Amino acid sequence: MSSNHIAISLKINAPIQKVWDSLAQWEKQGEWMLQTKVWVTSEITEGVGTSINAFTGVGPLGVLDSMTVTSWQPPHTCDVLHTGKIIKGTGRFHLREITSDTTIFDWSEEVKAPRVLFLAMLPALYIGVRISLSRFARTFR
Repeated sequence: MSSNHIAISLKINAPIQKVWDSLAQWEKQGEWMLQTKVWVTSEITEGVGTSINAFTGVGPLGVLDSMTVTSWQPPHTCDVLHTGKIIKGTGRFHLREITSDTTIFDWSEEVKAPRVLFLAMLPALYIGVRISLSRFARTFR
């Protein structure tokens, strides 16, 4: 298995704390992530050790992504470790304040998968995440 990187950044017209507060509501991420339902599986709902599941798909057909928060630095950075049977690797949300009303949202993943498989799924993954993050940004209008 090789480690494969994907990253997307976008500008959000909202203060950094407001963006962080919205991202930290795990279950609400399903409102802007394409075809995804998200839920917390641990007793704690924020901070290091929080466990989250995200199911992406239609009906019973899809992929379950299990993850655990490994770093929590409000309102800037959240790192997760993907612990599922299919999705392995790490992920990061990183927010940068540009002005008091403008935030850059950097999303990145290190996906552990055979390089050929990763390259085959990269276009769909990139497009799906880009659409999802754009939907998230529009929630602040």
